[in-house]
Amino acid sequence: MIHPSSIIDPTAIIADSVEIGPFCLIGPDVEIDEDTRIESHVILKGPTKIGKRNHIFQFSTLGDGSPDKKYKNEPTTLTIGDDNIVREGVTIHRGTVQDRGDTLIGNRNLIMAYSHIAHDCVLGDDIVLTNQAALAGSVTVGDGAILGGYAIVHQFCSIGSYSFCAMGSAVNKDIPAYVKVRGNPAKPFGINVTGIKRIGYSKESIEALRSAYRSIYRKKLTVEEAVKELKSLRNEFAEVDLFLSSIENSTRGISR
Repeated sequence: MIHPSSIIDPTAIIADSVEIGPFCLIGPDVEIDEDTRIESHVILKGPTKIGKRNHIFQFSTLGDGSPDKKYKNEPTTLTIGDDNIVREGVTIHRGTVQDRGDTLIGNRNLIMAYSHIAHDCVLGDDIVLTNQAALAGSVTVGDGAILGGYAIVHQFCSIGSYSFCAMGSAVNKDIPAYVKVRGNPAKPFGINVTGIKRIGYSKESIEALRSAYRSIYRKKLTVEEAVKELKSLRNEFAEVDLFLSSIENSTRGISR
């Protein structure tokens, strides 16, 4: 299951069912769980933990230290969940001691070719990073979010659950849950209706989110006034509560 041309550090912990292709380098303090498949020319550095049934394609580098100038080779970590697909040439860095010390990737994510995930990022589940999407340090991405090709995200930004960043978006503010953005700098242009229809949201929930979006973005209200106006809708629909919570929890201000 391990090609003889690959170099595996003796301290690496690799489940028996893991497949490792030719010319890979697996360093010390790397753990790889069951049924994960690693194609050729992959570099894994530790401390890194990789869960079950992941598929990592050729020329990807996971678990390298951060290029942040403050990073001094501290033993920070990268943690990857289950059922992720990491396509060609992806780079994912470990955390830094100045932040949370761990870069965390959830489950069932699709990280497409040449995308980059920097130090201390936190990704949830069912996310898509399209080709060459790039996350700067300490970015948070919620469940089900989609970043189009060449989308870039400024450090410390939050990308809300089920949001959508169009191709080439330059994100420098927080994106609320369910919101679509595009452009440089990225600006909102509605609710991600197509995405939430695909995962089975009801017509009532979608219309409630549209109404909430109009209150935040279209009416001449402050955010505080809009949130107050949406109190009853928030109590009725969990989706609206998630949308408003992502706005209330923003630390960089939301894209408007």
